Parts: sequence; C-alpha cells; structure tokens
Amino acid sequence: MSERDSIHIIGGGLAGSEAAWQAAEMGARVVLHEMRPVRKTDAHHTDRLAELVCSNSFRSDDPDFNAVGLLHEEMRRCNSLILRCGDAAKVPAGGALAVDRDDFAARVSQAIEDHPNIEIRREEVAGLPPAEWESVIVATGPLTSPGLSQAVLDLTGETQLAFFDAIAPIVYHESIDFSRAWRQSRYDKGDGSDYINCAMDKAQYEAFIQALIDGEKTAFKEWEKDTPYFEGCLPIEVMAERGVETLRYGPMKPVGLTNPHSDERPHAVVQLRQDNKLGTLYNLVGFQTKLKYGAQKDIFRMIPGLEEAEFARLGGIHRNTFLNSPRLLDERLRLKADPRMRFAGQVTGVEGYIESAAIGLIAGRYAAGERLGVDQPAPPAETALGALVAHITTGADAATFQPMNVNFGLFPPLAEEIGVTNKKQRPRGRARKQLLSQRALAALDGWIGRQAEAAE
Repeated sequence: MSERDSIHIIGGGLAGSEAAWQAAEMGARVVLHEMRPVRKTDAHHTDRLAELVCSNSFRSDDPDFNAVGLLHEEMRRCNSLILRCGDAAKVPAGGALAVDRDDFAARVSQAIEDHPNIEIRREEVAGLPPAEWESVIVATGPLTSPGLSQAVLDLTGETQLAFFDAIAPIVYHESIDFSRAWRQSRYDKGDGSDYINCAMDKAQYEAFIQALIDGEKTAFKEWEKDTPYFEGCLPIEVMAERGVETLRYGPMKPVGLTNPHSDERPHAVVQLRQDNKLGTLYNLVGFQTKLKYGAQKDIFRMIPGLEEAEFARLGGIHRNTFLNSPRLLDERLRLKADPRMRFAGQVTGVEGYIESAAIGLIAGRYAAGERLGVDQPAPPAETALGALVAHITTGADAATFQPMNVNFGLFPPLAEEIGVTNKKQRPRGRARKQLLSQRALAALDGWIGRQAEAAE
C-alpha cells in the first residue's frame, strides 16, 4: 500500500499505540513513526512503545462511582489495547489500576509489532508531514520533537503553551523499615493492604515541610522560566510552598489510616504504591519533584520508615506541551489549518495516561473510518469518551484552556436534574455518579452497535 493510502501516526506513546491499534483492527493500514531510540527524550529510558514515565497508576478502576473508572470500562468495551495490556500487567493498588511498567510496555510493543496491518518506523518526523501523507495523527505527547512542534505552531500562528510534569521517586521494598511502616489501603479498600504507609507526628511533618522548601532544586533553563505547572501534577515542594497544611490535605492526608505502631493518630502519612509485579519496587505516591538528587535522598530519608531507603529511581522533571485545542481542532480532532492532520493524547490538552489513550482511541477510529469509507459517529456526549472529546474540541473556553482530567463535571446533566429548582430533589453524591455511569454505558453500547451495523 502506498504512503498516500496509509494512516501515518507520529508518536508511539499510549495515544499513538492505541490509535494505531484501533485503526489497524478496523482494517486500515498504519505506519507508526516513533523517534526513539534515534532521538532520545529527557524522560524515557527505553525504546519500547507506551513507556510510562510518571506513574504506574491509571487511577481509579471503579466504573460505577468514578469518571476515570468509567472511562476504563468504556475503553475495554471498545477493544482498547492499553486497557487489555494494563489488565494483564496489573499489580495490587487498592481500588486503582496500577501496572508493572516494564511488563505493560512490553505487552503493548509486542501487540503492535505483531499486527499485520501496522508497520513501525524508528525515525523522527522533524517538521510537517510530507504532502503525500493524506491521513496523519500526531500523538507525540508531552515530549514533541522541537522541529514538529515549531512547524505546527508556525502553521497555526499560535504561541506554544507548556507546563511541567514531574516524576516521583521509587524505593526498593527491602530497604523499607516495617518496624515503623505498615501495610494498609486508605479506608481498607482493595484487599486492605495494597499500600505501604509511613506516619509523621506534627514535629516531623513540619520539619519535613521546611526541608522541602529549603532543598536545592533543579534550575530552570531560560526558555522554561515562565512555564506553569499543571495543578494535578504539582511537584511536592511547590505544594509545600503554598502553606504548611497543603500536603496534609493532599498526598499526605492521614485520613482512613490507623498506625499499628502507635496509639496516636498520625498527623500526616506518606503512602507508597507497588510499582512492579514482583513487589520489589514502590513509588512515593504524589511525590513528583524537581529537587536535586542529593537533596531528594536526604529529605526523603526523613520519612519514618525510609531512613535507610535505597532508591531505584529518583524524581525528575520534564516539560509538557499542548495545543489550544478548542481554537485549533475541529470536532473530529482535525487541525483546522490542515485537516489531513489529527491530534491525539496529551498534546491535545487532556491530562493523564488514560485520557491520552482515550483520545488516541477516538482519533484512530475517525482516521480509519475516513480511509475505509465507514461512517464513524462521534461518541455520545453522555459517555466519558464523548465528554472528554467534546471538552477539548468545543466545550472548553479557548481563552482559558488548560489540561483537563476526565470528571463528571464534563458530562451533560441528568434528566432528573433538568428543570428541578429544589436542589434537595436532585440526585447527589454517589447516587448521581452511579446514574451518570449507567447512562454512559448504555449510550456507549448503542454507539458501538451502530458502528458495527455501519461496518457490515
């Protein structure tokens, strides 16, 4: 098949891998362009597809009461490669879906390599795609090649938007002191012991906060100085600078946990989550950081139970870039300035691995539908997939657009809510979330059924 007839996908991360899989499964020919290892990045360590660089957690896997868990379930029903491999590489994490990073990436890579409709090319696309590429999906994520990024910005006339993502450290399980640490999931979710907990009293916590503030940090390059952080992935020292209590209401909140080593209620708690299937590695939950390596070791060993911790990986930081999608993309994720090009993943302004893969899923289906002459209707707005796509293309205000995780606030109101002036009569809390989830899955099943009919 010619270059002109293939779908060219730039970027082999979660979004690009999912887009390639979806399009290939529909019968389209796909060329997946991945620049690693020809050109390395600051965050990746291997040349595998779908390498996870920030966290091994895909967050909540609860489809009834959590929008992320609902998105998981919708993607499973859409034959998602990312969810299939995630489920196969799962490690204990309470109510969350966390994976063994290496196993997960290996599974995705193998599936893509083995697919007869996919060709992988290890090369950098350093500018706008060649004119003969009539169908392109740009899924380059937070580490877009500078040449391609600049070419897109020149084409659109936009000023680049960027923020920093930070990477949390990982410690060896055998170096954790269980005379001070203990196993327990918050509120005993999962099997009740999926996390390792390290408690602090008030004096320890306040000393820790001060050390975070005073610790030596990575210096910004000149071009990075005005780059803002995404609120959902703030470095722990940035949170500490916002106030002494900030971390106690964030990743170090002590609620739902009981320290078996003390009769006193913990003032703050650091949680560690299993990072690989063997259970030999644990990451510090929410401890993404831009502290220098030496400072990280000194400060994190102030945590009770981690005094002798050995680190398999220290934290780091990388710059993330994204488009002003409501201004630049149409409802089919096509670039208005060049409709042969679609965008998928974090570069569209969604935040989170699963959200990125979800946009890849939709982009792959849209592109394949065009190539094959098969109608691909937009996912219903009532679904998590549809709500996310609608937000980044038509729902968000372009003037204030910032990266967004999937959440029930993006969904259309329930019929039970419309026209009801008495707020007490509206469904609330878990009951409302469950109704939204039930409506979403019913709408999704109808959407999948219509696509199957169109393909016949």
